Amino acid sequence: MGWTLTDDLEEFLTRASGFLRGDPVANTVALTVAEAMRTQGPGLYGETLLGWWTAAGRVAGVCMWTGAHPLLLSAMPQAAAAELADALAGRDAKVPEVNGARAAAGAFAEAWTSRTGAASGVRMRQRLYRLDRLDVPDPPPEGAARTAGGGDRELVLEWFATFYRDAGQSRPVNTELVDGRLAEGGLTLWEAGGRPVSMAGRTPVVAGMARVAPVYTPAAHRRRGYGAAVTAAVTAGALDAGAAHVVLFTDLADPTSNGIYQGLGYRPVEDRVALSFT
Repeated sequence: MGWTLTDDLEEFLTRASGFLRGDPVANTVALTVAEAMRTQGPGLYGETLLGWWTAAGRVAGVCMWTGAHPLLLSAMPQAAAAELADALAGRDAKVPEVNGARAAAGAFAEAWTSRTGAASGVRMRQRLYRLDRLDVPDPPPEGAARTAGGGDRELVLEWFATFYRDAGQSRPVNTELVDGRLAEGGLTLWEAGGRPVSMAGRTPVVAGMARVAPVYTPAAHRRRGYGAAVTAAVTAGALDAGAAHVVLFTDLADPTSNGIYQGLGYRPVEDRVALSFT
């Protein structure tokens, strides 16, 4: 019983894959990040720490910490989250942020602040949605969807950077990850009037699940239905690729996006929280 921490992706997948695939919707981020590292190389996100918590000989929780991203927690017993905080504090780790289901993230934060004296605060509240049935916008807005290619790289990188800034995230764009998305046809543009006006991406299908991310429309093109249209196009592409579950995250502080996705047929699964430490 307890945590095993490693930077070995293959070891992590050998031990934790069954747990993750047991609930591919809830574990969407860990599954897709691990798949990207498996296909594009374990150094895709830079320095990485992976872990699993066992009880009675079975994995009952996992964690994933990649590059500049927050420490990611799966659903797990609160005792496991507290033990992880103790383990990382014992390594003199500097955890700027934790992201996960509210119970797990809260238990980690309580233990972390107790061990380190750091103050914690909510940076973002998120909601995980799963597609029920796709309702394509009718009538659609002007224009049409097309798959982004190599010639769109400069624009895509610019839009990724702006998306991160708008979301209050200071991390740089992972160009290698974006290039992988472009190569596999995982980014879609909505074009109107002969130019791109919105973008949506999706992950490859893993364990029957694909996640829509990111969705970005420049400010000058918003409130015209482009974001909903390109999201619907990407969702349809995921279904065509064999996904049984199509999921996405929203910022609960943005009622507009939450309403748009529900209008497309997405239904709430659970809420998550990102807690920062100072």
